[in-house]
Amino acid sequence: MATQKRQRKKTGRQARQQAIAAERRRQSRRRTVIATVVVVALVALVAGLTGAFSSNSSKNACPKANGSSPKTTTFAKPPPTCIDPSKTYTATMKTSQGELTITLNPKIAPKTANNFIVLARYHFYDGVTFHRIVPDFVIQGGDPKGDGTGGPGYTIPDELPQQGQYKIGSVVMANTGQPNSGGSQFFIITGQQGVQLPPQYSLFGQVTAGMDTVQKIAALGVPGAPNGTPKEKVTIDSVTIQES
Repeated sequence: MATQKRQRKKTGRQARQQAIAAERRRQSRRRTVIATVVVVALVALVAGLTGAFSSNSSKNACPKANGSSPKTTTFAKPPPTCIDPSKTYTATMKTSQGELTITLNPKIAPKTANNFIVLARYHFYDGVTFHRIVPDFVIQGGDPKGDGTGGPGYTIPDELPQQGQYKIGSVVMANTGQPNSGGSQFFIITGQQGVQLPPQYSLFGQVTAGMDTVQKIAALGVPGAPNGTPKEKVTIDSVTIQES
């Protein structure tokens, strides 16, 4: 009888020990799963932060000169200097009304010319409209919103010309009316009202071919139209930069 009692106690101890061991194994597995989840989450977080940093960095890096950089429309800050002011730069602009060529002038407006070139090489202007067309004055484009309020996400300093330097075909950086508020919007002077503007806008280029295209665009202006809204949508299809 005593032997059976001892055997029952022994069996009970073994069962309890087995239960404790099983519980320890379950806890160990839970800790392993939790640790794995934490590690995976941390890896994903680090990868996300790295990707975000790389993305922001790329938006503030110089684009590839061959035009292969991806289209970018929002930037965290003004671009670095990506051009050689001693070189000659031209921009071939294809629009829904035809093609024109702009000779840029980095010698008199290096920051403004650099800004335009960087945006063009990031395809910022592709698909943007000439949203403001005022007869005998200017055609204005470069706003990704298309209503005169948009920009690249930053502003650049003025590089103002001398009085009397504007002429028909001048390519000029638009601004908000405040100093150092230019970004991506520009205008091309098409008439004497534009020529007579005070030198409050950075002059950075001249149309050297395709003035017939400029005048075709200008002809779509409606006298007295609110905000210079044209009678027909005019789109910039692409801007390609050449350097020599």
